[in-house]
Amino acid sequence: MIKIGMIGMSPGNAHPYSWSAIINGKYNGEEIAKIGYPAVTDYLDAHREELGIEGSRVTHVWCQDRAISESIAESSGIDHVVDRMEDMIGEIDALILGRDDPENHWAMAKPFIDADIPIFIDKPLASSAEDLASFQAEVDAGKWIMSCSSMRYGVETAQALKEIDELGKIEMVVAVGKKDWTKYGVHMLEAVVTILGDPTPVSVESFGEDRKSIVKIVFDTGVVATLHLVMDISGTFQVSLFGQKDFRRYEMKDSYSMFRNNLEVFVDSLKAGKPLLEFDKTHAIVKSIIAGIESQESGQKIVF
Repeated sequence: MIKIGMIGMSPGNAHPYSWSAIINGKYNGEEIAKIGYPAVTDYLDAHREELGIEGSRVTHVWCQDRAISESIAESSGIDHVVDRMEDMIGEIDALILGRDDPENHWAMAKPFIDADIPIFIDKPLASSAEDLASFQAEVDAGKWIMSCSSMRYGVETAQALKEIDELGKIEMVVAVGKKDWTKYGVHMLEAVVTILGDPTPVSVESFGEDRKSIVKIVFDTGVVATLHLVMDISGTFQVSLFGQKDFRRYEMKDSYSMFRNNLEVFVDSLKAGKPLLEFDKTHAIVKSIIAGIESQESGQKIVF
């Protein structure tokens, strides 16, 4: 049995609850809804019979608030609540850092990286070039680090991959999503680059505002992608592909499947002894997210 620790809880992000439930096969829907995440309860209810990932279990949890830690533990059947996240070291086989505020990722991950504990870090891995370089140095030194948006493993992403050849040569991609560029642009970009076969970004340019981001990315294949992130819109995440023969639009809305598929890849990676997602792919995506931030601040196009 692979023993997994879960750390971190950031506002608006219920992953420590939902991911622990998916792995352990247990959840308290009333508790999750009570703290403000009824949509999580809904998709867990809809997939109740599928919960649980064989050969793994979240056994330890720590959050910055003891009450939140105990709530997650009670909800998801986690046996141990620790007072310091470092108390997990020596007790777990792997770690999930479930916060989605990238400015905190490096400091929180470092003790576990130093202890040679394999770690999955919620998206986005980093929001500064300095932190990204620090993670890259650890990977280069042989440390086990995995990070991505679960949209890489979404059923809609897989469907687009299956159908993309029917569209002819892809010329443009338009992606639309909710919320902010730093935390949620990575969702759209992860889906786009996965569908396109992980091309290399050549340039990134931001034309938007803080709450209405419009970012243009040019890839080495010649494909141009524009990503639109608006804080206050309704609707689902969407990716539209425009080819020389046809076009198609995909709504990325099956949250449960993308989360479960992602966690299964993480557990399979632990069994394989190495991340099954190459870090180079994560690096290219996070570098583009950081370039979007820098372009917004400077008003200049960032060319790699």
